[in-house]
Amino acid sequence: MALPKRTRKKTVRATARVRRGDKLQAPAWEGWEDWSGEHYHRHRDRSRDFYYQNYKPVDLYPHTWKWMASNDYTKDDIKHAKAAPPYELSITAAIIAKQLLDGMPDLNPKENEYWESLPGTMGTMQPASNFLKERIAKAIESGKVVVKDRKEIEQKKAKEVPQLSIQQRLQQQAYAMSEGIEEWLDTFTVDAETFDPKGFDFRKYASEKNITGAHARKIKNIYENEVDDYRELLRMPTAGQLKKMDEHTADMWEQLKEGYAHLKKKHIEKYIGAMDYLFGELEFIIEKAKVNRKPRKKKVYSADKLVAKLKFLKVDSKYSLTSVNPEEIIKANELWVFNVKSRKLGKYIAKNIDPLGQGRDGTGLSVKGTTILGYDETLSIQKTLRKPVDQLKEFKDSGKVKLRKFLDEIPTTDTKLNGRINPETVLLKVS
Repeated sequence: MALPKRTRKKTVRATARVRRGDKLQAPAWEGWEDWSGEHYHRHRDRSRDFYYQNYKPVDLYPHTWKWMASNDYTKDDIKHAKAAPPYELSITAAIIAKQLLDGMPDLNPKENEYWESLPGTMGTMQPASNFLKERIAKAIESGKVVVKDRKEIEQKKAKEVPQLSIQQRLQQQAYAMSEGIEEWLDTFTVDAETFDPKGFDFRKYASEKNITGAHARKIKNIYENEVDDYRELLRMPTAGQLKKMDEHTADMWEQLKEGYAHLKKKHIEKYIGAMDYLFGELEFIIEKAKVNRKPRKKKVYSADKLVAKLKFLKVDSKYSLTSVNPEEIIKANELWVFNVKSRKLGKYIAKNIDPLGQGRDGTGLSVKGTTILGYDETLSIQKTLRKPVDQLKEFKDSGKVKLRKFLDEIPTTDTKLNGRINPETVLLKVS
């Protein structure tokens, strides 16, 4: 089984990730009401040390956003807190948020009694949320400045960048339209266990956001790569298979496994199910757009526009020849031409003949620039005239029937026409 190429380890959408795997048991708070003040105090310290030692700061911060969401903070508050530099919030505040979410009381009177009984201590214990709220308030204020600065930078860049192409505009719109999808998927980040793979009414959302088939294609591209890692996790090699692989390949699989060690198989399958649901809804919009799309109307140019750039010889005094109106070429079945320099007489025959001369679409000859279009390359030939004065006089006096075999009776070698009309070419006759 070939391992997909990977140049770097991807950042995953995930809940907190333990450094040493997912086998450590987080401190529990059940029965704290029956603990002594000393036992509670020591347990609280051990709990804090556990998170400091085993978790990365980046894995703990999401618990703060979850705590904020359940404590009447607005979406803008959370957005600004996320934008702030990490030191504004502090890992201690993130640990407190995690402890509170796990069942630690905000303030335990028994712990306060124990604290006051200790020699050298001053003051009384404060609710744990006081420090957390204080750090969150600082993070929100700092984050507002960051968001404002980002917005100003983006606006400045928008003025400096060149005009975007249609595809670039669609891509930008697709990212903006994905905001609701991101909020839905963030619930998987917060709690994979309770995440609902079909808990998002995408059709209603698509209608509100006016998501078109073109937008749907861009949105689908955004998430297709993201779900690849999850699909690979379901076909993770066994330990025996990894030993048989070369070091680099085995290391890639180990990195993938480590990056998602916090997720169970059922969580992975749940996320893939959510993506399949999303892709199905996007495909529905794409297919519906195809059905409703009006066929592009072919632009019709008038005869004078088609021949406007055609360069030909209007009058030749040497052979007393005059060209016909070039507009007559459009949708004609035949065109006779004579090059006064090379003395070649040629006949263009349309590939699609219009026997009744009704000018039906797709029939007859046409012109593009200085070139004849729509002619039969096999039947359209030219021959050199050895006595051009006499032969051209005979040509002028010939009727339709005689012209059918006129070229056949000229005893010179025929060559194929190339469609080019130049300033030495007279447009003799069209029919």
